Amino acid sequence: MRNENKPKGWNEIKTNDSWALFKIMGEFVSGFEKLSRIGPCVSIFGSARTKPDQKYYKLAVDIAEKIVDNGYGVITGGGPGIMEAGNKGAHLAGGTSVGLNIDLPFEQHDNPYIDADKSIDFDYFFVRKVMFVKYSQGFVVLPGGFGTLDELFEAITLIQTHKIDKFPIILVGTDFWKDLLAWIRTTLLDSFKNISDADVDLIYLVDTADEVLEVLNNFYNEYELSPNF
Repeated sequence: MRNENKPKGWNEIKTNDSWALFKIMGEFVSGFEKLSRIGPCVSIFGSARTKPDQKYYKLAVDIAEKIVDNGYGVITGGGPGIMEAGNKGAHLAGGTSVGLNIDLPFEQHDNPYIDADKSIDFDYFFVRKVMFVKYSQGFVVLPGGFGTLDELFEAITLIQTHKIDKFPIILVGTDFWKDLLAWIRTTLLDSFKNISDADVDLIYLVDTADEVLEVLNNFYNEYELSPNF
């Protein structure tokens, strides 16, 4: 393509893309340096829109407290709703409380229960998701929206394709997750054969904080705690 036929601003776009690499690298370096020191943690996911008077907020607080009491720290997306509940439970139990924050147009703001030295800001979703996977020893997933589903299925895919080591993925709330799991089993597995039985076995479904800890502890009776890649 001759230069005079290129879209207006073409060269500026190419230059900005190149310089963005340094910002991306900076986010990776900062995240790796801070999170490599925190020890074994469990990530808690769920809707930013869940209110403190709702049952899943209260359950997330309870789950996080029990996670800390069992020797793990807690990582969340750093925002309100279920994320806040997870950090609150970790804070109340006196454990490690990490927030991986990202700027969103309507929902995201830092919650007050993150440890001051463990609040990390990201501009790029993909960098943030790397941090969740690399430094989590398990995912606890409460009811949420598209973002929660994105994080859930990315973790399942990475484990399924052996890009990371297996860790427990625990869905909390039968009333919320049962139809999705039924579709996975009947449509993806039985009807279309797009996944295997072993892929379904990656997912646990529970309803209580004690069940979450039972899954975590049973899993790590067989495996050492370590980063995932």
